[in-house]
Amino acid sequence: MIGSHAIVVGGSIGGMAAATALARRFERVTVVDRDSFPTEHARDRRGVPHGMHAHALLISGRLALEELYPGLTDELIAGGAVPFDPGADLLFHQMGGLRVRFRSGMLGISQTRAFLEFTVRKRVLGLANVTVHDQRAVSGLTGVSGRVTGVELDDGRTLAADLVVDATGRGGGRSDRWLEKLECPAPENAVVRIDVGYTSRIYSRQPGDLPDGTLLALMAAVPPHHKRAAAAFAVEGDRWVVTIGGWHKEHAPADPAGFLDFAEGLPSPAIAHLIKKAEPLSDLETRQFPAARRRFFERLDRLPAGYVALGDTVCSFNPLYGQGMTAATLEALALGRSLDRFGTASAEMARHYYRAAAEVLETPWRMATGGDFAYPETTGPKPFGTDLINRYAREAMLASHVSPEVHKVLLEMQHLLCPPSALLRPATVLRSLVAARRSPARAEVIAQSARAR
Repeated sequence: MIGSHAIVVGGSIGGMAAATALARRFERVTVVDRDSFPTEHARDRRGVPHGMHAHALLISGRLALEELYPGLTDELIAGGAVPFDPGADLLFHQMGGLRVRFRSGMLGISQTRAFLEFTVRKRVLGLANVTVHDQRAVSGLTGVSGRVTGVELDDGRTLAADLVVDATGRGGGRSDRWLEKLECPAPENAVVRIDVGYTSRIYSRQPGDLPDGTLLALMAAVPPHHKRAAAAFAVEGDRWVVTIGGWHKEHAPADPAGFLDFAEGLPSPAIAHLIKKAEPLSDLETRQFPAARRRFFERLDRLPAGYVALGDTVCSFNPLYGQGMTAATLEALALGRSLDRFGTASAEMARHYYRAAAEVLETPWRMATGGDFAYPETTGPKPFGTDLINRYAREAMLASHVSPEVHKVLLEMQHLLCPPSALLRPATVLRSLVAARRSPARAEVIAQSARAR
């Protein structure tokens, strides 16, 4: 044990993962969240307004959660989560064609955000030295210049801590104000404006709703003119979660007829067929996401001791890429390793953690913003080399229509199981460029690109 008390502000996936990592290193851990947590069964909650929409737990995220909660994968599957092979059980329509199907040997699991949170939270509540307080809001930090010593609750009480983990979520304005009151600088921001909007509905699930026994379907647009995307995920309770939307005002309507009409404009008819066939079990719900945001804590010259930020508080991704829960869990593991290295919640520990978190974030941030900048309407700081990388990525995606080898590399990269450099290995580059020529969608994609220029 390296401290007596740690506080986590925010009780979503990232906050609970952080609490578990801290429970192995502090005598007591307290989780504080302003929302109300369900106790009897999994349900969507107000504090996660996008909760009912399709959520992807990447395979690297599943493995990270398994490290924190041994046996969690089996527990989720026993509770109804759907195991799948992303190479064989996923219908993936991207860059104008379907990725070739093959057995990858990788294990993914699909479930609702509510069920995953509920199961993880039960594990956290079972930890003897962790206390979870819901319906309790934090109004600020306590401390002196250069050191955070605890939190102030909205009822005026204070809680002292050796370390405060800020997992309050997207935006950062609240924590910026907290830090400025303690004479701590706020980090610089990168804001990528994407104007994403999406609509979701829950349906009953029957065999044959998707072709060939498919358990998941993804439909990705062909930029720059086509902006629609969709997901249909099999989840617990013999249900589908169907989410449809797009970039830059290409948003699915929230009425049944408009929702179906929007789905029929997707590049594959599979999801529209599901919507027409399956029984709806919920109303349509919409969500808008104007911009992705990353805060560069690792670039600060001066960091406070006793405080770190995690999850959406550091980086809030375009939700259409499904990276947020995984990134937050990987950051929680990085925080544990940094605490082990320094043995104290010092400013030096925080700097080491932020650098490790930046390494976690760099790949998904580049992948997401790279995809977003395929649209000329996207604004914000564009990572160096994005256009060149996008041109090669297009060839790799075309190659995945016919090459299982290229498809597997793309899957490993998208699930954060390998770095993007894996796609640049000479053998993979050669295979991608050769196989792309055999894609049935190549001619149309090239013609669209030429028209865009």
